[in-house]
Amino acid sequence: MSYLILIDKPKGVTSFRAVAEIKKKLHIKRVGHCGTLDPMATGVLPVLTGRAARLSSYMLAADKRYIAGVRLGITTGTLDITGQITGEFPVSVDDEQLKATLSKFQGEILQVPPMYSALKRDGVRLYELARRGEEVKREPRAVTIHEINLIQRLNETDFLIDVFCSKGTYIRTLADDIGKALGCGAALFELRRTEAAGFTADECTPLEKIISDDSNTFLKDPQLCVMHLPKITVTEAQANRFKNGGGLSFNRLRPEFQLCDGLQCRVLCGEEFLGLGQVSFSKEELTVTCVISED
Repeated sequence: MSYLILIDKPKGVTSFRAVAEIKKKLHIKRVGHCGTLDPMATGVLPVLTGRAARLSSYMLAADKRYIAGVRLGITTGTLDITGQITGEFPVSVDDEQLKATLSKFQGEILQVPPMYSALKRDGVRLYELARRGEEVKREPRAVTIHEINLIQRLNETDFLIDVFCSKGTYIRTLADDIGKALGCGAALFELRRTEAAGFTADECTPLEKIISDDSNTFLKDPQLCVMHLPKITVTEAQANRFKNGGGLSFNRLRPEFQLCDGLQCRVLCGEEFLGLGQVSFSKEELTVTCVISED
């Protein structure tokens, strides 16, 4: 019951609700998504089930791409149009000024996480504090904007941007910071995640179709999450040892690449994906990172 499921999340549905629908359909208790999407956002939401949920950290650490709709001239409490308007300002920004301002956000930048976020303070989610009218100090965090480009200017106040960024980037905060830089405020009015962990929206299945699909054609091999890692093929005897948590001695392995200390590897027996191992020079073995095989 270990699968990768690539959901195209619709607007108005929480990531938690999407996971709940998968649990209900497949009758699986262990299901986790790889990167929260706000209810107003749509797009790529990778989900891992069963033992494959152990691979989620590799997907959470990956870069993501978004198409974001930004509205100039307003600020809100949530930094998007779902929140209460906290300010309205005149807008006089031409295309050249907008492009020049966007370029200033490319590279490593500091972001203050929004109060309406899933981060915790003393065990309490920030959004829970925000709903109670409380605000706490948040330390700026370094994130990287690999690319930020203007896609289209819709009108005087609204425009679309393409953002390719590192993990932990808040697009709502980016929109707010762009508004501050332009001196007229801004809020996010639309957001679509078009890529996450190397998977694109074109590879995803709409949540509604997943719920109604009795053929389960949306179920994918969880190994797809870690195909960027080198592969080591082992014998059946080694596979049994690995599944039971035992490390594999270097002198019994036949890797097709140069081993280096700390390297993570996919471990396969024939076509069966067993899990991940890590090269340990001190132990002179491939230690078990996680076992995915259900056998």
